[in-house]
Amino acid sequence: MSVDVPVVIAGAGATGATLALLLARRGIPSIVVERRSAPLTHPAAHVINARTLEIWREIDPALSAEIAALAPPLDEVNLIRWQGSFDSRPIGHIDLASRPEQLDRVRSHSDYLVSHVGQHLLMPVLWSWLDREPLVEVRYGTSVAGICERDESVVVHTSGAGGDGATLQARFAIGADGANSAVRDIVGVEMHGPTLAKMGSAFFRCDTLYPASERPLLTWIYQPSFAGVLIAHADRHYVLMGTYLLPAQRMSREPDAYWRDTLPAVLGADHEYDIVSTGTWEMTTRTADTFRRGRVLLAGDAAHRFPHTGGYGLNSGVQDAHNLAWKLEAVLSGIAEPTLLDTYEVERRPIVDLFARHSVANHFQLDDVTRHVGATNRMLQRATSAMSRPPLAWLPDDRAAALADRVVGLGLGRTRVIAGTGRRAVRARDRMASDIPGQLAHFVSTGLEFGYRYGGPLTDGRGGEAKDDGLDDVVEYRPCTDPGGRLPHSILPATGESVLCSVARDPNALTLVTFDGDAWKTAVEKHRDDLSPLRVDVLDLGPAADTVDLYQVGERGALLVRADGHIVWRSTAGADDAVEDAVATVRRLWGKYFPLDRAR
Repeated sequence: MSVDVPVVIAGAGATGATLALLLARRGIPSIVVERRSAPLTHPAAHVINARTLEIWREIDPALSAEIAALAPPLDEVNLIRWQGSFDSRPIGHIDLASRPEQLDRVRSHSDYLVSHVGQHLLMPVLWSWLDREPLVEVRYGTSVAGICERDESVVVHTSGAGGDGATLQARFAIGADGANSAVRDIVGVEMHGPTLAKMGSAFFRCDTLYPASERPLLTWIYQPSFAGVLIAHADRHYVLMGTYLLPAQRMSREPDAYWRDTLPAVLGADHEYDIVSTGTWEMTTRTADTFRRGRVLLAGDAAHRFPHTGGYGLNSGVQDAHNLAWKLEAVLSGIAEPTLLDTYEVERRPIVDLFARHSVANHFQLDDVTRHVGATNRMLQRATSAMSRPPLAWLPDDRAAALADRVVGLGLGRTRVIAGTGRRAVRARDRMASDIPGQLAHFVSTGLEFGYRYGGPLTDGRGGEAKDDGLDDVVEYRPCTDPGGRLPHSILPATGESVLCSVARDPNALTLVTFDGDAWKTAVEKHRDDLSPLRVDVLDLGPAADTVDLYQVGERGALLVRADGHIVWRSTAGADDAVEDAVATVRRLWGKYFPLDRAR
């Protein structure tokens, strides 16, 4: 059976589900093929950025509200703790709510705050929205078995209970099928980057592990027999993550038995643990050689992978979908040339590289705390690499596992000092505690959350003052209207909503944001035919008030903002002086993708 559909999306994870729903919001049908028949019960991502919630709001404000409601209050997930044994005093902590002035600034940046929502709670919500969306058909239990291109289409062959033998014909196919992407492999795109560690985890419930008033969001644990992190989830559920060196070790080989023994040994034997699920994966930083191969595009973990130290995996995948959705609509509607899709990788690759560098830096910066007891992630990476290469890789599994266990034991042995009472133990704990405040950028990265900026051919770079990495600061977001960045949030007096909600979503529409609406409307109207099929909608911010400094254009200047809320052009000059530059800039930048009447 052959089905004609504009877009086939492989994978109904956060990236694929978001893209399908964004396309539906734009009136574009899609078929989503998902190899699973039910959402994962084992949580992976748990950090939902405010920017991600803003993107989901574009699908429907009820969706973002439903997801945000799953997050616990900030005062319940504000502690990040470092711990030796659980029957001893913590080494130190970071309190994310200890700086109320910073929290007030963060609240001014968006209608949302960064939220703690486990992926096991998120995905049933997204799947429910997919199932209710008339323009999305989801085929569960279905995998991509083959892909081939024709002149104007791509043919996707599927297999599995949800679509055995079905052939889907589409204009474009999106590989959003995760780190082990079948789509990426079929079209011959490779990923490159190092493995930092091999990880195992247990998702479990324990009602008595912490008092209700003292439940850290994250607890970094360092003991002679175990090192890892404990993540608190809703309803007294937790994830405990640790590392191993070889698949032959018990954490990977016999995960259920390993975690049944490990949970009471690490967290205390006087609790009851109900294990829900276990899992293993590789912590890597890898990026695909290309994000596009003809009519096939890659997004999310299929295109890039980061360490979990920063929480950028799921969020960056949602950003990928956001960047792609309006461009796909422009091409599918015939308004734009297919080459517009080339700008997807041009814009997104530097951003994911930035997230990757920050995540890797976070991973190794943890060593600043643990170097005082000789247990570092740099040592872990070296050991992981050595065990995977000859001659150690040639050892039989039982001997290799025994050797790996011994290497881990030697590496963690010096953490024994943390539990001591002597002068040496006190000095080690004090030194670790003194370096804990330096870990703040690992857990607070508002600058990255809102401050990433797109470069490339769709953005006027003449007036930008951004650094080479497109970021001014990791921890603090300083609202900025340099071209490429997200339009800063403020509440429009006329609507009571965020200015982001008033940006035109049509792919051929640019929103001109100004405090001098009447003058700009008159000026823009004179040049309407010069930009067709593009159009410019004027958004009047009203009389200049306390937000005039926020937008950095004065009382007469303007910003041009594209469909995804990112700024294309900026001027402090008034309409009469700047409109011709605005028109010329749009024609120069966008004319190659949106065929304009160049005779004018």
